[in-house]
Amino acid sequence: MARLIVGLGNPGREYAETRHNVGFMVLDRLAAAAGAIFRTEKKWQAELATARVGGSDVWLCKPQTYMNLSGESVSAITGFYKVEPRDVLVVLDDLALPLGRLRLRESGSSGGQNGLKNILLHLGTQAVPRIRIGIGSGGDASGHVLGKFSPAERSAADEAIATAVEAVEFVQRQGFAAAMNRYNQQPKQNN
Repeated sequence: MARLIVGLGNPGREYAETRHNVGFMVLDRLAAAAGAIFRTEKKWQAELATARVGGSDVWLCKPQTYMNLSGESVSAITGFYKVEPRDVLVVLDDLALPLGRLRLRESGSSGGQNGLKNILLHLGTQAVPRIRIGIGSGGDASGHVLGKFSPAERSAADEAIATAVEAVEFVQRQGFAAAMNRYNQQPKQNN
């Protein structure tokens, strides 16, 4: 069960609907469902809300440091509130996963995702639970992650975001191991 749920993304209107911001999109939906409102916390360079998610009171955090420096914000908040790395849940995009696919892990490397890499560096451990949301890949990696979902991708992206919200709530109710068993399954193919 997490005490701090972190959605990764970039601040600013120009990034609002980009693939790199699916973490922010998940947190926005969690906050809306809980009736929570984000407030800007300049000392932590974050937007922060308190919410009840899956029956537990948590902090929702959207770092405003830009993706590559997300660890600065997360480490400041975890230090102040005395949150252990294992009690943080990071929600982020993943180029290596097909669009719409989720992968939950309790620890491991950043897999090349710079926001997660910076969080692991600042927290001093790879044992930070995370939910990766597949955004697929295409051409130039930077252009792909900073691009918006095409109309053809939008339905799969919306479904993945909704499933990630459900997965976060499931983690809070049933624990991370049970959530991995449920959400790391291969999607069924239509034949």
